[in-house]
Amino acid sequence: APPIAPMAARRGTDEMRDRVVLGEFGVRNVHTTDFPGNYPGYEDAWDQRRFEEAFRVDVIREEEDTLEFDMVGIDAAIANAFRRILLAEVPTMAVEKVFVYNNTSIVQDEILAHRLGLIPIRADPRLFEYRNQGDQEGTEIDTLQFQLKIKCKRNPQAAKESSDPDELYFNHKVYSKHMTWVPLGNQTDLFPDADFRPVHDDILIALLRPGQEIDVLMHCVKGIGKDHAKFSPVATASYRLLPDITLLQPIEDEAAETLQKCFSPGVIEIQNINGKKVARVANARLDTFSREVFRHEGLKNLVRLARVRNHYIFSVESTGILPPDVLVSEAIKILMGKCQRFLNELDSVSVE
Repeated sequence: APPIAPMAARRGTDEMRDRVVLGEFGVRNVHTTDFPGNYPGYEDAWDQRRFEEAFRVDVIREEEDTLEFDMVGIDAAIANAFRRILLAEVPTMAVEKVFVYNNTSIVQDEILAHRLGLIPIRADPRLFEYRNQGDQEGTEIDTLQFQLKIKCKRNPQAAKESSDPDELYFNHKVYSKHMTWVPLGNQTDLFPDADFRPVHDDILIALLRPGQEIDVLMHCVKGIGKDHAKFSPVATASYRLLPDITLLQPIEDEAAETLQKCFSPGVIEIQNINGKKVARVANARLDTFSREVFRHEGLKNLVRLARVRNHYIFSVESTGILPPDVLVSEAIKILMGKCQRFLNELDSVSVE
């Protein structure tokens, strides 16, 4: 049998390479260390075949505007590249210019323009070009035009003693549904079945009183979150490492119940074995790592909290302009484009 020390050392090295360990005070093994020659006996040179065998993407939950998926077998730098591209480099259409013809509401022109800019517009950005720098006039290939024209009136049929604005006035709430698409140039032929409109109909833009009106024309252009947050296609895009909880020795009875309360619901389950309550890790993925277990003197040395270094749980929440799975594939295309540009740059540099 091999001596104990090398086995223990190997286990310790394995832990350093693929686990981020959460201690009572601080976090160990945070940095990526699996590069060639760092650990004797480990073949850590990058190999495409090995990467392809180990890499996988599992879709966990897909709803209308949210997507949760696991990306396994990549480095933090790549995972972070996807996150940042989703936040700041996948383009969308948003209101950029607001031409105010009349605004007698109490919302100042600049505030109104800012509010309109933040309304997500349901228009596929892949159908449009970026507007050229310095272009004042939009054309049908790079601009979507919307109009918002609304005036508040008194309701003559309202009951005398009523104090409810909904009853007293017509059009006193200006919603995003009041924005209407005005085709530019030949857009009616270009997009015969298009339905360009705000993603949500019930975004409140302003409140009016009788006699007040808003008459504005808006130009939507294509842009990216780097330039202004209104172009960001996601409400949030984030990732976390897969939790890994290990019980270092059997935990029974009262201790098991205390342990169960230290973690999120569903993480620890209690089994009945020979009349004894025994704790076991049921689903570590659900845990948020509050580290509550470290407050219990009798338990803190019986549990190892770690995270799997190369297993990323992504959650992408779209603003509704494009579905989240399309956003992720667009982000991948953008990263591929960046890599290609870099390779072209390397090829074109003359060797000194």
